[in-house]
Amino acid sequence: MNALTDLFREWIPQQRWFGGKGREWADVTEDGFFLDRGNPVLSVHRVRIEYRDGGRDTYLVPLSWRDQPSEDMEAAFVGVVANDGRESFAYDAMRDRDSTAPWLIHLAQGSAVGPMRFSPAGEGHIPEGLPGDIVSTEQSNTSLVYGQEAILKLFRRLEPGLNPDVEIHDALRRAENEHIAPLLGHIEIDDDDPATPPATVAMLQTFVPNASDGWRLATASVRDLYAEGDLHADEVGGDFAADSERLGAATASVHGDMARVLPTEPASPEWYAEVARQMTERLDAAIEVVPQLQEYAEGLRRVYASVADSQEPVVRQRVHGDLHLGQVLRTTTGWIVLDFEGEPARPLAERRELDSPLRDVAGMLRSFDYAARHMLVEQPEDTQRAYRAQEWAARNRSAFCTGYSEASGLDPCGESPLLRAFEADKAVYECVYEARNRPHWLMIPLQSLSRIAHRD
Repeated sequence: MNALTDLFREWIPQQRWFGGKGREWADVTEDGFFLDRGNPVLSVHRVRIEYRDGGRDTYLVPLSWRDQPSEDMEAAFVGVVANDGRESFAYDAMRDRDSTAPWLIHLAQGSAVGPMRFSPAGEGHIPEGLPGDIVSTEQSNTSLVYGQEAILKLFRRLEPGLNPDVEIHDALRRAENEHIAPLLGHIEIDDDDPATPPATVAMLQTFVPNASDGWRLATASVRDLYAEGDLHADEVGGDFAADSERLGAATASVHGDMARVLPTEPASPEWYAEVARQMTERLDAAIEVVPQLQEYAEGLRRVYASVADSQEPVVRQRVHGDLHLGQVLRTTTGWIVLDFEGEPARPLAERRELDSPLRDVAGMLRSFDYAARHMLVEQPEDTQRAYRAQEWAARNRSAFCTGYSEASGLDPCGESPLLRAFEADKAVYECVYEARNRPHWLMIPLQSLSRIAHRD
């Protein structure tokens, strides 16, 4: 084992984007190449991890190299490697502003460097020469913002094939959809095996300045409601319903253009049966982690069984796959939908499968429930607040559905067995997540499941 793999073995498990926490490593290998030989030197490494459980992951790790340690970048320090009798100091290149410009220079030039290929898209301006500042809130990826002009997202975990985020943004850019940040380019890396498709390394989009995160706007509205002890949701100055309605229309627009420019097909009885089977399996597995789910299991199984027998006409298409209030931005002109990557934990091939747009609708409806109820965690016995939370959630869920319906001509929130099942499935997933990460939040999805499972 060389010195660099030793460093990766120590450093990678501490990173927020590492998805294998808690799994024991069996082996680690790496291969790398130089992307820029300036000062500092920039190298890019594919780190291949084999786990004791038989699984494998490949992560992309760019490093910047300096002859002397930098006190200003202590938080980005990876380690020291001996190099021809001298010490070279390695840093996380995504946190080293002096190493961030080459990504955009190569994209603007359409370069090929080692196994990596840079592909500009469309007519958008790529701001060569600007340094990038890291976005500190991300979990599974790493993004750099270049001034007020562009944002580069680096996909840390590599999988063969075109990432859905690139594919869908490119399609919606060509469709001239106004509810996305246009794609400016993407980067791929070839596999050692010519028969294996290249993996998507990164994508560059137009940056959306002066935008507000949907989750923050929604929760601010809820706080305004709680602060007014005797007013209803539609009487509070921070009422969010108009924004929710516009968000529904924006979601319908995105779905409509995806159906127009990407593949579609009618849902078959076999698809309904498979969806129901997968949901039931996830419920059974979740009960092992969250025993409280057993109380709702019978009702949820009935919900899923109604999907297996459904005659509901559904056209399957590409969807967002992980839509919630944290994935949308409100600008002065409307809503922007972000991150068409889908759930990063799912295999890429699954994320590219055709699905019902109702899965995205259900994700957003669950997000309204979370926004309404997250403050109840602090005061779970406050029945007045619980009533007002339900009122806020119902008002904004209805407004979202109204906006979607008026923009598309389709009512997504009628008596759809599939929508109800998607909501239940999402809430079951949330129960497992909360039990493992925020047990005091578990009440939020459990209360929603009570409503879904016990509804006549």
